Amino acid sequence: MIQETIVTTVNTSGAAHIAPMGIHIAGPSADELIILPFRPSTTLDNLLSSRTAVINYCDDVRIFAGCLTGRRDWPLKPAEKINGQVLVATLAHAEVELARVEEDPVRPKLFCKVIHSVNHAPFQGFNRAQFSVLEAAILISRLHRLPLEKIESEIDYLRIGFEKTAGNRELEAWNWLMAVIDAHKKEMNA
Repeated sequence: MIQETIVTTVNTSGAAHIAPMGIHIAGPSADELIILPFRPSTTLDNLLSSRTAVINYCDDVRIFAGCLTGRRDWPLKPAEKINGQVLVATLAHAEVELARVEEDPVRPKLFCKVIHSVNHAPFQGFNRAQFSVLEAAILISRLHRLPLEKIESEIDYLRIGFEKTAGNRELEAWNWLMAVIDAHKKEMNA
């Protein structure tokens, strides 16, 4: 199973890096997670050097869209059991330690053990606009790997649910993502 999360890591100087990432649940319990960052990646570099990360379970889709559109300045607070940072806006978080690495030239598998988890606020459920923003964010992350026609087709479909259920947060996040697609189209036509 893959869960869409926000992963926070810190570098050797203690500076935090925030990245949306699908993490894999390894096995029947949720005490081992697999993080698969592409090379090159700040998340990969930070996790290999610090051997720790925080998995943030968040319903504010602006953070997902923001990280993919150059908006990475989200409030953080210190983790409780590891050297790391937790998103203030997270509903829950898991502090993890790197247990082992399966090397791969493109996308190594980082097996992490959950050493501490905290619930901060109840999950109130997603609306269709939040799902649409998450899916659009994933498409944006693959903008240079997928044909533009596929991206546009998927966005057209996602727009249906988005327009029916979006609130202000979702609207803001969606507009950031659509601006990236528009810029990509202009770049392709230049």
